[in-house]
Amino acid sequence: MSSLELKDIVKNYGAFEALKGVSCAVEPGEFVVLVGPSGCGKSTLLRSIAGLESISSGEIVIGGADVVGREPADRGVAMVFQNYALYPHMTVAQNMGFALKMAGRSRGEIDQAVKRAAEILRITPQLDRKPKALSGGQKQRVAIGRAITRSPDVFLFDEPLSNLDAALRSQMRIELGRLHDELRATIIYVTHDQTEAMTLADRIVVMNDGHFAQIGSPLELYNRPANRFVAGFLGSPRMNFFNAAVVSADPANITVRVEGAGDDLVLPRNGDAALEAGGRIMIGIRPEAFALGAEDGLTFAGIARVVENLGRETLLYLDCPDLKTVDSESQEGYVAVQQSSQFTGRHGERFSFGVSADAFFVFDGDGNTVRFPSSTISSQ
Repeated sequence: MSSLELKDIVKNYGAFEALKGVSCAVEPGEFVVLVGPSGCGKSTLLRSIAGLESISSGEIVIGGADVVGREPADRGVAMVFQNYALYPHMTVAQNMGFALKMAGRSRGEIDQAVKRAAEILRITPQLDRKPKALSGGQKQRVAIGRAITRSPDVFLFDEPLSNLDAALRSQMRIELGRLHDELRATIIYVTHDQTEAMTLADRIVVMNDGHFAQIGSPLELYNRPANRFVAGFLGSPRMNFFNAAVVSADPANITVRVEGAGDDLVLPRNGDAALEAGGRIMIGIRPEAFALGAEDGLTFAGIARVVENLGRETLLYLDCPDLKTVDSESQEGYVAVQQSSQFTGRHGERFSFGVSADAFFVFDGDGNTVRFPSSTISSQ
């Protein structure tokens, strides 16, 4: 395993700047996940590290050496693709050992590497089969095994589980976590799946429009997002956002008025010293912060337009006549509320909820987070 350092990576496609000077350092053995919306540059960055894309400027340092300009085979990386890319006429063993064969390794060395990888991935019984005789999960294990046999300095994964069904994705997440623990490999992993990111990563890199919006541990990014983009991206359902204004401010508290809400709310300051009376802000509330029938903090009533009972939890999307979320195209302006699995409710029913002022995120006019819920302050 080796370290990886990205220094001011820029990638241009003509006049379009896909990567805008991104930088970060990955420690040996660290599992780093790149997440972000489609088109944000995460796969472009992964392919640039692999040498499948040439960068416009910057340095890619693996194990202390700048590999920019080197061929992909000479960078010490192995990439696992979304579509497996297995040779259909070869057996599993032949697929896994093909790169070593092309590199001129001896038959004994190839057999030993394939055997070790197969044991790690628990696919030894499939070594003599062709890909057409394998399930989707087995094919992905073969693709991972092909990478393991090369003993790379850095593993690169490009949405490797997206072609699998939900049950297989869950199983493969466990397998990937076990694989990382066993190999202690340096891994860069691209995904659009938040569950994969939150469960696998040592650190998450949230990308947006070709730059890094925030880098941190999964809980750090969830509890203390640096800005409204990160706050809205991590979490399912996403955070609710409401337009608001600062009514008054003093050294100890700020008083805010949420559009469509009844009473003004007094929030103790905890990092929001820049907020002054008259300023426009945005309030963020995660769906799990709502309490049925509570009369503390922000209270409101709404009609359930969608009720999703998921077994372990129930999700409601409420149509509130006055209180509307913003920047929520996927929720159609509804307020997303998460309750326990024991919650019973039906479409068309009216419910009242309350949210403690301690649960509020506050974002300034530029979208930067200026106040975190008190629970996230004390947990850091």
